[in-house]
Amino acid sequence: MQLVPGFHLTYCLNIHPGETWPEVWENIKSYPAAVRNQLCPGRPFAIGPRLSGQAADSLARPENLEALQEFLRTEGAYVFTINGFPYGVFHRARVKENVYLPDWRDRVRMEYTNRLARILARLLPGDPAMEGSISTVPGAFRTEVRSTGDVRRMAEMMLRSVAYLHRLREQTGKTITLALEPEPCCFLETTDDVVAFFEGHILSEEGLGTLVRELGLTRGQAERVARRHLGICCDACHVAVEFEDPSEVLDRLEAAAIRILKVQISSALRLRFREGDGSPERTLRPFAEETYLHQVVETSERGVVRYQDLPQALSREADFRTHGAGSPGIRKEWRVHFHVPVFLSRMSGFDTTQDDLAALLLRLKSKSACPYLEVETYTWDVLPARYKTLDTTDAIARELAWARDRLLQ
Repeated sequence: MQLVPGFHLTYCLNIHPGETWPEVWENIKSYPAAVRNQLCPGRPFAIGPRLSGQAADSLARPENLEALQEFLRTEGAYVFTINGFPYGVFHRARVKENVYLPDWRDRVRMEYTNRLARILARLLPGDPAMEGSISTVPGAFRTEVRSTGDVRRMAEMMLRSVAYLHRLREQTGKTITLALEPEPCCFLETTDDVVAFFEGHILSEEGLGTLVRELGLTRGQAERVARRHLGICCDACHVAVEFEDPSEVLDRLEAAAIRILKVQISSALRLRFREGDGSPERTLRPFAEETYLHQVVETSERGVVRYQDLPQALSREADFRTHGAGSPGIRKEWRVHFHVPVFLSRMSGFDTTQDDLAALLLRLKSKSACPYLEVETYTWDVLPARYKTLDTTDAIARELAWARDRLLQ
């Protein structure tokens, strides 16, 4: 929806469980209209689908795609982005580190992404100024990347997908982009990782050589194609967990001429404490659930410590307290990768990173770095019951309203 001049604002439908196309189709027909009725009745409304590999295969069939196109026309709705991150099951089963599979070393990831691009080219409005984006995994889970060969393979697969997007643009006139989403404990985790990967692999002689060979371009043309179609999905929760300053992230990416293709509006858990004070076990244990990975980044005067999942961080902290390890009185802070409703600034015993998110939105207004915004709080099903004071539709509408109001300030 264009509730804010200059921005397209939607929410990601991965908040609604659905792996097959019939399930996703039912979600599309049921929820967005109810959200729109609360926010902007009768006005155009953007929908942000999440399509598994299975759902994408089914939607690619002409009869299903035509039904969706007709629905969008009738309802006055449109699609400018698809979440192509989780390929497999994403709800009500153990997901954890499997969410990154297949990763960008695997041809299956490329083929799935290209399939999503074909679908999005059919759904994207005809406005030549509008681009479509597909958000995707940040290369791979970090422990799976074991050699320079793995990194080169990921760059090659991404650039082959970029070549496909270039051809698709020539055929359809639609610009579809591939938005890598940096995330804690992944190959692309921080802005430094992103810049190093682009400069060392995507834009290297070897990297651009993939486009030169596939498309018959000069090196200069290949670089322009790579920069047009490959960039970043900036997830505010992930930025905050890494203790990165939102303004500095935007400045670094701009300086490196790396495009931000989509911004995910999201918020993380933030716990500030002294060793020996408070009880992170009591406070955060309800968030240590078994579906998703909840990476933790700890910072203190001793430095930065990263934990792959919240239970590991809680266990280590319990060890410190039981055995008296560490130095009493050291100030530290945890940021936890658990997407919480963006309208919450404080929860029971700890804060959220809402301030970081608000700062990012404020900077986006002044910098015009990216007009495509998507609220993403996919963890509603696993959120502790005490925080589910609204039904899903009301919660989504409240999140969108919070984001809209910050952009209008």
